[in-house]
Amino acid sequence: MRIFEPHIHMTSRTTDDYEAMRAAGIRAVVEPAFWLGQPRTGVASFTDYFDGLLGWERFRAAQFGVRHHCTIALNPKEANDPRCTPVLGLLPRYLAKDGVVAVGEIGYDSMTPAEDEAFAAQLSLAVEHELPALVHTPHRDKARGTRRSLDVVRESGIAPEHVLVDHLNEITVAEVADSGCWMGFSLYPDTKMDVDRMVVLLQEYGTDRMVINSAADWGRSDPLRTWRAARAMLDAGFDESEVDKVCWRNPVAFYGASGRLVLDELPGADWGAEEFAGNSVLRGGGPAAQPTGRGAAR
Repeated sequence: MRIFEPHIHMTSRTTDDYEAMRAAGIRAVVEPAFWLGQPRTGVASFTDYFDGLLGWERFRAAQFGVRHHCTIALNPKEANDPRCTPVLGLLPRYLAKDGVVAVGEIGYDSMTPAEDEAFAAQLSLAVEHELPALVHTPHRDKARGTRRSLDVVRESGIAPEHVLVDHLNEITVAEVADSGCWMGFSLYPDTKMDVDRMVVLLQEYGTDRMVINSAADWGRSDPLRTWRAARAMLDAGFDESEVDKVCWRNPVAFYGASGRLVLDELPGADWGAEEFAGNSVLRGGGPAAQPTGRGAAR
């Protein structure tokens, strides 16, 4: 079974997670830019973070045989902080880089006027840079937030097939299905969606434009939750082709619109060999380093 994990925050995860993910069949990931768990105090912290997503994290993943891609944006939560909003002026510099496969996460947290402005501005950047957009629906007042998100998407002029509306549930899926946007579901141990409910939704709505993810982050979450959903689909009677569609072909089709996915198989490092100059993880270079050029989705 091959799995493309389309939404996971590996900056907050350990090397054990990468090893377990590789063993479960996860061969590629997308890491959306998000907040750090506490407020950033200036634009420089964003540039360091974005550089880390494009450099170190991509390299770290490669050592475990996992292809790493990212999305870049000012996230909704921090769009309300005037110390952070100047980063909007720096985004074009990053959206032009290889490895960046969408603008995201953008959308709403508290549905404030500041979030309205940041959301619309970043959808315009997605159109300008011909990139897909990953939309975060709010955890509070989700139904109203999802409707408002779809309104802003329509007003922006971006093609709905280039938009993935994430963190959906039973209440919000139908409206997004009707909009023509892709439907994203985050599967958590305790909150958001769970595996069993996700299988029921797939039985009801089918597999077209459906994308499932673990969204694993700093909190209680599970980087193998997408794999567990794939197993649950098989147990529920979905065939292997349907599982491959949801867990590989769908996210590849969505993010592949960027023209920047690189999905060649990676061997990973030989962890039975000697340590790397006394370090347990390579610091740069070496056979596991990823290519820097553009690559076609496969």
